[in-house]
Amino acid sequence: MTDRDDTRRARRTKPVPSALGKAVDLLSRREQSRRELKTKLARGGYAREEVEAAVETVVDKGYQDDARFAAVLARTRAGAGYGPRRIAAELKSHGVADAAIAEALAETDADWPAIARRQLERHYGRGGTSDPKERAKRAAFLLRRGFDAATVGALTRAEFGDPGDTFD
Repeated sequence: MTDRDDTRRARRTKPVPSALGKAVDLLSRREQSRRELKTKLARGGYAREEVEAAVETVVDKGYQDDARFAAVLARTRAGAGYGPRRIAAELKSHGVADAAIAEALAETDADWPAIARRQLERHYGRGGTSDPKERAKRAAFLLRRGFDAATVGALTRAEFGDPGDTFD
């Protein structure tokens, strides 16, 4: 190996940032939950004490906030056509507290029946069906998207032409 190869290799290797630097870098790209941030830093090879200190610092400085993360994720997922149950489950998997989840869902001011209807129309078209198997298939689709059973039932009954519980 020549001196020239050593110089090239030295230029290519970047210094490893501190856990705090890495945490700030991750948060500059998108909101992260506290649990997600800890996991990514630990996977990056940082010591547990360094990870804890870095996360506490970014929380204290206001760079990371689970309530803000929950609000952003809830708005994004509602806009993508997901229901409140699916959003709550995802937030729970990120380690967000129940109170912050409830607050984030309330802040979205989403019209869940309208979102469910749009998803149903987007996926299956505007035409209704009288086939019970097809109605069950459509209901299962909405349930997987995270809408509650009352909303799903009302929409599938309305689609079938049942006069009760419509969201017009």
